[in-house]
Amino acid sequence: MTQGFFITGTDTEIGKTHSAVKLIRHWQGEGLRVAAMKPVASGCEILPDGRWFNDDVDRLVAATGQTDLELMNPYRFLPPVSPHIAAREAGVEISLATILDHYRRLCPGHDRVVVEGAGGWFAPLSDRCLMEDLARELALPVILVVGMRLGCINHALLSVAAIRASGLELAGWIANRVVPDQLAYADNLATLRARIDAPLLLELPFETPVVN
Repeated sequence: MTQGFFITGTDTEIGKTHSAVKLIRHWQGEGLRVAAMKPVASGCEILPDGRWFNDDVDRLVAATGQTDLELMNPYRFLPPVSPHIAAREAGVEISLATILDHYRRLCPGHDRVVVEGAGGWFAPLSDRCLMEDLARELALPVILVVGMRLGCINHALLSVAAIRASGLELAGWIANRVVPDQLAYADNLATLRARIDAPLLLELPFETPVVN
């Protein structure tokens, strides 16, 4: 039976895709067949050959080898703004039912499916629904990526409380170092481990961004 997980973060630009890829590689190392979804992607480009490109989607594809981009990424937008704004500008209504259908079609043949959200837990998808609503529609356990930097304790604990209030399971969290030298890193990590009642799945070191 396929087990899915919903990846959310304490903010945008805190390494959700980076963490998702690390999880995928970890599970693949255990011999599991893993697929990924990025239901909504903002900040896309249209390449000279007409193909759409998004860095997050590209990294997930590189990790899993998936070829059906329409299935894994049903909604894509050009401007790098909140999904609800990008969708409104494009005249598109993001449908939770469509995303759920794509997820269910992706599950067969895979042991794990990683569904990566956009932004944080309360990032809007439309004027009526939030990223939280998508996670609830999918009914998946949640993995929280914590961007380890100043303020991360507050952001992490607020996110944990919101996830718990939604009625979904917090399956675990990932500590991702997004700055090279966070003051009192070990103390911050220890505080989070003591206060988050879920396992620390991965502790990821800072990695210098690759400039193409």
